[in-house]
Amino acid sequence: MYKEMDQSYVLHSYGRNYVNFTRAKGAKIWDEEGREYIDFTSGIGVVSVGHANEQVSEAICDQAKKIIHISNLFLIEPQAKVAKSLVEKSGYDMRCFFANSGAEANEGAIKIARKYGEVDGEPKRYKVITLKHSFHGRTISTLKATGQEKMHNYFGPYPDGFVYADDIDHIASLIDDHTICVMIELVQGEGGVQPQNKEKVQKLAKLLKEKDILLAVDEVQTGIYRTGELFASNLYEIEPDIITVAKGLGNGVPIGVVMTTLKDIFQPGDHGSTFGGNYLVTRAAYEVLEILDAYKNSGGLDEAMIYFEEKMRYFVETYPDIVEKEVGLGLMRGLRIKSAELLGELVDNAFKEQLLVLKAGRNTLRFLPPLTISKEEMEEGFARLEKAFAAVKA
Repeated sequence: MYKEMDQSYVLHSYGRNYVNFTRAKGAKIWDEEGREYIDFTSGIGVVSVGHANEQVSEAICDQAKKIIHISNLFLIEPQAKVAKSLVEKSGYDMRCFFANSGAEANEGAIKIARKYGEVDGEPKRYKVITLKHSFHGRTISTLKATGQEKMHNYFGPYPDGFVYADDIDHIASLIDDHTICVMIELVQGEGGVQPQNKEKVQKLAKLLKEKDILLAVDEVQTGIYRTGELFASNLYEIEPDIITVAKGLGNGVPIGVVMTTLKDIFQPGDHGSTFGGNYLVTRAAYEVLEILDAYKNSGGLDEAMIYFEEKMRYFVETYPDIVEKEVGLGLMRGLRIKSAELLGELVDNAFKEQLLVLKAGRNTLRFLPPLTISKEEMEEGFARLEKAFAAVKA
């Protein structure tokens, strides 16, 4: 019934799998037939503290009984608390603007950069350099900022001023008098779970500081402890001018944040969001930050990352005819598969074994489990993955 309803009334912009999930807990999720699945996707890196987390759920219910929304024309207490928490936990001297998604956060980053580049109201510096294979969102501007040509079909004309570098080494040669910003992902997610070289990133950050060009780091997927620290920027030991955050911050409640050292770049009326940072989403986000900060400090997050990485190595060593290598950082991991055909077969086989995994790029099997996933859930998930690999090998 629901499949037909979806096909009749919802635009077909997704290649859906028509399983109907009805409840979830931690890294486990059940369909309407009562079958249990292990979730190694967390809703594409979103459900960072697990499905139906009691602390977050209770906070959302409590907030919903009090006040959900009033608009950004008034003080929003949990929004202020989340901003303070992000700034203090990151160690960066920044201020925050709240939106509803990663794409909106990246739109805000582009607007900050473009305004910074203006002189007497004229766009003297406006160009934004991004990387090929990057992904920054699906609005018109962030789609053009995305350095994947296949993503640019159908929706032009696009705004001008975006330039694509082949890699980190190529960026310096593209800088000209009109360049205002370089926007990068420290680990490319959609581009194949590909980490950037730390020394090269640090060298780039130094060069940009010298040239007064802004460094914007898209942490939509890498942020909120996904790579082991609050931000991958902390792990890379750089100080960006702009950071964008979303996905794991709300545990499923839609939220996006752009943080910047340019504290006074926006004046009232320059930017806005009706729903951005309202009571409900920021109350949830505050609980997520509290949970993950405590989990990190307890050593639990590091233990989970070490175990997950060990299992990645196991599959590389055990299935060399299928896997080329492991990639990624923290709990943003991938196995580079030897062909797109094998990758598709693995994803299908995993689903048959009631394990949810993802594709990235042309040939990467991507893993984004809840950060609080238990060892028991990991062991069960990897046992199911082994069956999926064995079926391919057979």
